Amino acid sequence: MTVPVESSPLIVGVDVGGTFTDLFVLDEAKGTARIVKVPSTRGEEARGFMNGVARVADSASAIATIVHGTTVGTNALLERKVARTGIITTRGFRDVLEMRRRDRPQTWGLRGSFVPVVPRDLRREVDERVLADGTLHTPVDLDQVRAEARALLDAGCEAVCVFFINTYANPDNERLAVAAVREIWPNPHVTSACEVLPEIREFERCSTATLNAALQPVVGKYLERLEADLRTHGFAGELLVVQSNGGVMSRQTASDLPVRTALSGPAAGVIACAAIARAAGFSNVITGDMGGTSFDVSLVANGETALAAQTAIEFGMVIRSPMIQIETIGAGGGSIASVDASGMLQVGPESAGSVPGPACYGRGNMRPTVTDANVLLGRIAADRPLGGGLLAALDAQKSRQAIEEHVAQPLGLDVHAAAEAILTVANARMAGAIRLVSIEKGHDPRRFAYMPFGGGGALHVCAMMREVGVTTGIVPRYPGVTSALGCVIADMRHDAVQTLNKPLVELDVDEVGRRIAELATACQQRLDSSGVRFEEVREVIAFDMLYAGQTHTLPVLMAEGNAMTLTREAIRCAFEQAYAAAFGRVLDGIAIRVMNLRYARIGVRPKFDLAVLAPQGAGGVAPLGTQRVFHQGAWHEAQRFARLDLPVGAHVDGPAILEQADTTVWLEPGFNAEVDTFGNLLVRQA
Repeated sequence: MTVPVESSPLIVGVDVGGTFTDLFVLDEAKGTARIVKVPSTRGEEARGFMNGVARVADSASAIATIVHGTTVGTNALLERKVARTGIITTRGFRDVLEMRRRDRPQTWGLRGSFVPVVPRDLRREVDERVLADGTLHTPVDLDQVRAEARALLDAGCEAVCVFFINTYANPDNERLAVAAVREIWPNPHVTSACEVLPEIREFERCSTATLNAALQPVVGKYLERLEADLRTHGFAGELLVVQSNGGVMSRQTASDLPVRTALSGPAAGVIACAAIARAAGFSNVITGDMGGTSFDVSLVANGETALAAQTAIEFGMVIRSPMIQIETIGAGGGSIASVDASGMLQVGPESAGSVPGPACYGRGNMRPTVTDANVLLGRIAADRPLGGGLLAALDAQKSRQAIEEHVAQPLGLDVHAAAEAILTVANARMAGAIRLVSIEKGHDPRRFAYMPFGGGGALHVCAMMREVGVTTGIVPRYPGVTSALGCVIADMRHDAVQTLNKPLVELDVDEVGRRIAELATACQQRLDSSGVRFEEVREVIAFDMLYAGQTHTLPVLMAEGNAMTLTREAIRCAFEQAYAAAFGRVLDGIAIRVMNLRYARIGVRPKFDLAVLAPQGAGGVAPLGTQRVFHQGAWHEAQRFARLDLPVGAHVDGPAILEQADTTVWLEPGFNAEVDTFGNLLVRQA
């Protein structure tokens, strides 16, 4: 829906992807919303961002708040395009970053290599030592710290991380060293490991803090330049950034802690899916974001997203920070299909991306992709413009040529059978990712709805339902801009952690209460500095716990609210309930240990009624015509519909193609779809 937007302040969510920059525009005063989609400008993401803002309003002054989901930090890590960074650490521990957990890229392989973000000559040592119990053994030599900082500057370092051993127990040495470095460092890119992650486990703390330091110049400069451009164009509101935990933070916090922006775009999409599903009456949903390069899967159980304590951007690049659990595989629309030396058909992980893109884009790529298979089989109409003005039409002949040469001939198949084989392999890989977040986590997928989003997800909704056994599919009103919608929905959230490392029987709950109060104050200060209005402020308290002798901890969520009601017995009961739910039993007679205290403070932003997304028309809508579609070895006449013109209650039987600017929905024979009161398509097997 398109409405004049300059008359009242707007809230805009912006998700910058590899192919498109998506904007969701909410006019709260009018109760209306619309979407904007423009091509991304890879390497100059701010330019694509501003192109989208220019399409929203004549002046950025009409925008009250912009919430941004960014892949700048993630891409910088994946491509190793980070700032030249140095480390100052405790003598004898310069190789913590490189030794990792003594793991290897290929578990069963004899070969493998790992290149740390910071080379060994830029990892400098100084005299200092804190013991594991927090005892100060050796005071830090600040003259050495200053000398090593100057050496790193002479070596061309733009950022530095100060990482001392055991500072989760006593940060005094590290804080003194950081202050000394900041006296001579010419920019603000100085990271203290104990400030980023005051938690036990040296490698994870070193890795997280080092990656934060390496990203500060990259993400900080991008956000500063973006905010300056917005101010130049009249924007006077708040620029917020989505975190990987599904919350948002201020622009300054994102510049200080850029490591928390990893995977922020997909996280925003999951937040939107959870909200859409709740409104539609579904508390359990599996989400699948299919873009141009990847397929990102997550699970929402009982209306709550699943958070992980850490993730690895790629092998050895570990970030320990709360983030929404997302499984990613290389199975997007641009994933390239090929036949390997053994004669097996492979799809991905290599991708044609947006440049040059699939063969049908006509931009030089001659290898077939998942998108080419969908075009050749008639599921994407080649004569339709590609959303966002990227292309006026697609070249189906180039798709045919690419599939014929690289798949059909090597396998001895008809070209259409070869195209369907490409989709079969891609669907199997995506179904495997769904099983990872459901069955392998103890969840029965038949209890969940499946919500595809991203530009390509809705083309495969019926296939995923068949493969996994899901009974209901929910296609959002605007699948291609779901992550941008999530930016508008997300609350502001700040997480903190503090290592306790105590047997439960020795835990001083009064001391825990004092630490919770300190964490609450620090998190509240970040909320206050954002300048954002909240409807309420909530807190979440959790512990990382385990039985004595175990290595891996279990997250134990306590009831929200008053921390002073915590008792050892309440903590024990919560742990045993969580342990029984995860493993089916408890271990009576074995001591329980509390490793970490986790705290989150959530500023709940005003919510809007998702009914603004609902179609406004009434009555039936006639098909646009028919289109021949190849499915399971035969041709079918599928009806074509303009999806956004379908009114609430409209019913469509497959085979059918439902088209809109940001995606295409392929409804297989034997499936039907109905438009609910929020404009979603509810897909079910007939």
